[in-house]
Amino acid sequence: MSLWNAQSDAPLSVEIEVPSGDPAADLERGVQLLRDVQSGERGSLLRLYRPDPTLAFGQRDVRLDGYEEAREVAQQLGFAPLVRKAGGRAAAYHRGTLIVDHIEPEAEAVMRQQSRFEVFARVYANAFQRLGVNAQVGPIPGEYCPGDHSVHGLPDGNSPRNYPVKLVGTAQRVVSGAWLFSSVFVVEDSSSLRQVLDGVYQAMGVPMDPTTVGAANDLLAGLTTEAFVSALLEEYREHATLHGA
Repeated sequence: MSLWNAQSDAPLSVEIEVPSGDPAADLERGVQLLRDVQSGERGSLLRLYRPDPTLAFGQRDVRLDGYEEAREVAQQLGFAPLVRKAGGRAAAYHRGTLIVDHIEPEAEAVMRQQSRFEVFARVYANAFQRLGVNAQVGPIPGEYCPGDHSVHGLPDGNSPRNYPVKLVGTAQRVVSGAWLFSSVFVVEDSSSLRQVLDGVYQAMGVPMDPTTVGAANDLLAGLTTEAFVSALLEEYREHATLHGA
């Protein structure tokens, strides 16, 4: 029995992708992979990539009066405005972030939906802790795209910034017989993310504290996305057999 799938110990196929240059296509590929796993064409997989600048709105954002203005803000700041099919509020990402799509077949996929948020939050916090980042599970006041199982980081006396910051946002899509757990890890270059999210949330009239927008290297100077990828895969190996990594 795996940590995240009570019905399977199947190996995880790891695919590290290069962004296509088309943020919409990169977002849609996760949904297509979910369909492939649902149909049995593919097995359990872990997809990792560093995305082009994207502002991914949630389904609720689209219904807000300020949504069109928020889209314009994102475009003006160089972030492609898209609407994701998983839940949550607006989130921003770029090459200093890592997106991980974990996709598994599971007959009763909806039954463990809540527990997956809890399990993956612990796994992700542990990955950051391997690198010396004081990562904890839970929301911080005023965070963007708030969630009970966000992962945040706390500064220490040597941190470049002196605020707790959100490090990981997660969303989940469940279909009959399979699930997609999608996560964004913010590792480098938080300033452009802070600028675009502040503008977008103001346009939508959604309260958000821009100081919560940060990156892991705001807490641990010099940390790179490549180092985090290695730490994350090391943490995964504690719970699964990985193929291709």
